[in-house]
Amino acid sequence: MADQKAVSDYVFTQELLDFIEEWKSKPGSIIMILHKTQETFGYVSRPAAERLAVLTGIPLARIYGVITFYHFFKTVKPGKYKIAVCMGTACYLKGGQDLIDEARRILKLAPDAEITEDGLFSVDPVRCIGCCGLAPVLTVGKDTHGKLFEKGMMADIIAKYRDAEAAAQ
Repeated sequence: MADQKAVSDYVFTQELLDFIEEWKSKPGSIIMILHKTQETFGYVSRPAAERLAVLTGIPLARIYGVITFYHFFKTVKPGKYKIAVCMGTACYLKGGQDLIDEARRILKLAPDAEITEDGLFSVDPVRCIGCCGLAPVLTVGKDTHGKLFEKGMMADIIAKYRDAEAAAQ
């Protein structure tokens, strides 16, 4: 069962436990704790949310209310290469949605899919990357790719990470 595997894979580090202990009694703590949890694991799984409820005394329903309200929080593990496409005003006006559509097409992501079948790629819109002068822009991990106007640029970016993955194997 996937949830059972997720439970065994979810090892809360001492750093995360210390952070939770420090923040759990402060006003607005749930946001900070969820950010730290997602920063640690890349997403907030059901088992992690359940453990947070136990550790903080915050009801699981409230934790899920926050997770599902804020677009930033993810409940599904992202791909190894997370493609974050800026949808801030400049990027949106210069074709941000087209980049999302093109990436999803190239990666053959079904309309309801969040991650490629091989687990390598996920595509997410983000509100602003802060590189308006490079619009439209996206990031893959810590790499920033901007001024993505020409056809084929998205395919080249994805190929770069596929090639890196193949070379690593």
